[in-house]
Amino acid sequence: MADSRVAILMESDYYEPEIFYYQRRFAEEGIAVDFLTRLWGQPSITFTGHEYRAPFTVSLSLEDVDPADYSVVVVPSGMVSDRLRYTEDVERLAPATDFLLRAFDSPGVVKGIICHGMWLASSIPHVVRGRKVVCHNNLVGDVRNMGAEYVDKDVVIDGDLVTGRSGQHCHLFARTLVDLLVQKGETL
Repeated sequence: MADSRVAILMESDYYEPEIFYYQRRFAEEGIAVDFLTRLWGQPSITFTGHEYRAPFTVSLSLEDVDPADYSVVVVPSGMVSDRLRYTEDVERLAPATDFLLRAFDSPGVVKGIICHGMWLASSIPHVVRGRKVVCHNNLVGDVRNMGAEYVDKDVVIDGDLVTGRSGQHCHLFARTLVDLLVQKGETL
């Protein structure tokens, strides 16, 4: 899938098994992977994982790229989305939430949100309102309050939105994203 590119949003407290899986799994398919974050004016930031405190350096700013340049945008599990939804001005969307909103404005981009990743969409609930989703059990009330229809499955597809239950389901989630890219014709 030489023409496919995946953007994965990153922050501290990431779930290492999930992120390391994506790094290798998408590469196996020939899919380019970019890890994006808010760089706060720095050339790079090194984050630490949740389970093993493993370092992971990101040098691409989500504020400098267009989500429409990607085949897939992934909001991973764990605390990543909670950290990314910080904004200095509560009257403005956080840069990562704005990035996700712009991804939703591009129907050709598959949006992948897994586990607690749905937190990043909490201030833009209209993007999931009326859509079928799954999330971590702790967020079922949140997604229902956002107007989404909770489905009790490990992975749910609703058009250009793919949701996964938890980081432990990252293999099923990634397989679904790869399969969608194949269906879209982004093949070798």
